[in-house]
Amino acid sequence: MVIAVATIAIILLTLVVIYDLTQRQHAILRNFPIVGHFRYWLEAVGPELRQYVVTDNNEERPFSRDQRRWVYASAKRQNNYFGFGSDNEMELQPNYLIIKHDTFPLPTPHPGDPGFDPQFRIPCAKVLGASRRRPKAFRPPSVINVSGMSFGSLSGPAVEALNRGCEIAGCLQSTGEGGVSSHHLKGGDLVWQVGTGYFGCREPDGRFSMARLKDTIARSPQIRAIEVKLSQGAKPGLGGVLPRAKITREIADIRGIPTDRDCISPASHSAFRNADEMLDFVESIAGETGLPVGIKSAVGASAFWEELAALMAGGARGVDFITIDGGEGGTGAGPLVFTDHVALPFKVGFSRVQKIFTAHGVHQQIVFVGSGKLGFPEAALFGFALGCDLINVGREAMMAIGCIQAQRCHTNHCPTGVATQHPWLVRGLDPTLKASRLANYVMTLRKDLLALSCACGVPHPSLITADQLELLDDRFGAKTIAELFGYGRGFGLPSEIDCEEARRLMSF
Repeated sequence: MVIAVATIAIILLTLVVIYDLTQRQHAILRNFPIVGHFRYWLEAVGPELRQYVVTDNNEERPFSRDQRRWVYASAKRQNNYFGFGSDNEMELQPNYLIIKHDTFPLPTPHPGDPGFDPQFRIPCAKVLGASRRRPKAFRPPSVINVSGMSFGSLSGPAVEALNRGCEIAGCLQSTGEGGVSSHHLKGGDLVWQVGTGYFGCREPDGRFSMARLKDTIARSPQIRAIEVKLSQGAKPGLGGVLPRAKITREIADIRGIPTDRDCISPASHSAFRNADEMLDFVESIAGETGLPVGIKSAVGASAFWEELAALMAGGARGVDFITIDGGEGGTGAGPLVFTDHVALPFKVGFSRVQKIFTAHGVHQQIVFVGSGKLGFPEAALFGFALGCDLINVGREAMMAIGCIQAQRCHTNHCPTGVATQHPWLVRGLDPTLKASRLANYVMTLRKDLLALSCACGVPHPSLITADQLELLDDRFGAKTIAELFGYGRGFGLPSEIDCEEARRLMSF
């Protein structure tokens, strides 16, 4: 009898293993058959366990369980509502965000309405590159786009899933600084990020090569803009590092690097050394390619931004867009002291830069892009209230394609195959399935962002003002974002022409 039971158990376990290894829905089960089921069982009873044993829904970092649950449910097109009211202590939590709805809100589009868009597309209120008359200027079709995460840091299937998902959702994908790979060329439009290592546009000695940049663009018509990366939130002031364990022959060929050592990018660019030289560099790329060219940076000392704004006020040269990354950004691993203490957090850094360019009268010429934990409706709306025209999502996009916040990105042991080059772990990630999940997440974020805008009485998030959001303190007081960040009336809004265009774009 015991032998018969044991035989049946072995057969059942074998069938489960076969199923787990062959199914493509869940990377965890495919990479860790049988054992992976415990993750889903624990997740199912998580609220009950946490209520009595562990932590609450808002305690974990960098993303709470509530935030991760919202991303996962949105990506899978499951019910992402939360019942029984808020479990947040609104009056006792300092800097608690309150969005002030209008007494007479605009109607939110619903299925069956005339002109209803199931993808909830929200085009950018500004045209990228229009102010400098770039030949290839264009209006970004989505205010939500995917932030820079390179092939190397992420696996090939993960990059492919992001790119295919961007095509479905009609948004842009930044390549990250690792160059343009075949995984980026699956249909989605790209913003090519050129970092200090000049991967994809470098000479053998590491110097920038205009000829190679033009060759890459000629081979990759999906490239719609170029982003010169000065720094990133995870490790500002420090060069990027790709550990030797994650460097495959394919990655080495794309980057033009050896495979026998860590890939370390310089801390700063060799093609320019100051704001003046940087503008010459930007104008040379734009002149050779016709593409809009911008910069990405975390915010530290204000002197650079003052100088850049003053130079642009002269009118002859300028960047087409500026991506501000918050010090809380984290798609790249870095030393703890850099991740925790170097660079201003997004809200503080972005508002300072916005005010500097406004003071010099050039803020309307620039498409401002916000990056740094903005992949949730309320956080994205906060960014628009500060003056963002576009929002980039990084870690939230990773979670949409399977990341479980294991925080092992730099070890080559990511269990879901997202941030590793380990063949066994990578095989668990199905890029086609995960592409639809990325698209679902982006479209749901746009849907909720549009619903918030309508609740505030405006049809486009770029029309949200800093007066419409308040932050509570822990003494039953509150101040608007305008008061806290020193914004005047209408500060951070697009020009009147762009505001009218935003209303026209969202006429429903």
